[in-house]
Amino acid sequence: MWITSTPERALTPTAIALGNFDGVHLGHQSVIQPALQQAVRSTVVTFDPHPREYFRGESCLLLTPREEKIRHLKRLGIQQLVLLPFNQQLASLSPEAFVKDILIQQLKPHFITVGENFRFGYQRQGTAEDLSAIASPFGITVKIVGLQTDHQQRISSSRIRQALSEGNINLANQLLGRSYSLTGSVVTGQQRGRTIGFPTANLDCPRNKLIPRYGVYAVLVSSPINSLVNPHPAVMNIGMRPTVNGEFPTIEIHLLDWTGDLYNYPLTVELKQFLRPEQKFSSLEELKAQIADDCQQARQCLNDPSLVTSDPYL
Repeated sequence: MWITSTPERALTPTAIALGNFDGVHLGHQSVIQPALQQAVRSTVVTFDPHPREYFRGESCLLLTPREEKIRHLKRLGIQQLVLLPFNQQLASLSPEAFVKDILIQQLKPHFITVGENFRFGYQRQGTAEDLSAIASPFGITVKIVGLQTDHQQRISSSRIRQALSEGNINLANQLLGRSYSLTGSVVTGQQRGRTIGFPTANLDCPRNKLIPRYGVYAVLVSSPINSLVNPHPAVMNIGMRPTVNGEFPTIEIHLLDWTGDLYNYPLTVELKQFLRPEQKFSSLEELKAQIADDCQQARQCLNDPSLVTSDPYL
């Protein structure tokens, strides 16, 4: 997949899917699919950083930070990704100038697909219908994709974020069309887990990755480690480790029935089931007993064929 932050360097002509696409969820995929069906180069055009970051002046937590978004788009078959730098110049363009000067002049599209709620241009004045009206005289077809729903509720990034904040992994995965995942490198922790018989890998994720509700999860782990059968069942704890007076949040993963060196290896963790909230125990022995119960519960969850299937986009 050709990736550029400079529209002038884009490979043309194009069939464009236009949007923010944080999450690349089922609703986004319905917008992207029509571009894949065209005879010219399928191209996702999105904004970097996310417009929310520009307007709020602070970084925002994302379902799919840049590298993860790239991975999912590649798996879908997108041939090109254009990351438009979202800055004062872009934010001040009128809807007509954005379409004519950026999309048409630089990307030379034959076809554009957008969601019906897409807004663009200065103060978000442009609508999907405006995009179609501006592009039509240039012979460009614009497909406006209706909002996708699940149980009569809109599939959206905000709804997925809410589900993750509540630990509702089943709903989040259903709306994504795959398992929500965390990807990072294994870093050295305090190594307390091995002292109670449950060694853990500490995962260092991108700082702008949205982390779900604190608690314990049944997960599947994938990594290029030769001795690890992918995906491998595991238990993950996200939180402050109150029993040992943790001072900062950590993501700790205990791989079931496996021993080996994980340090500095990349891991991708697919969240399959929320097991319980984080809690403080009166002793390490009580914590140890609960972890053993967590492992047993995770084994039972991950034996469910509907949960154990690994994400095809990882």
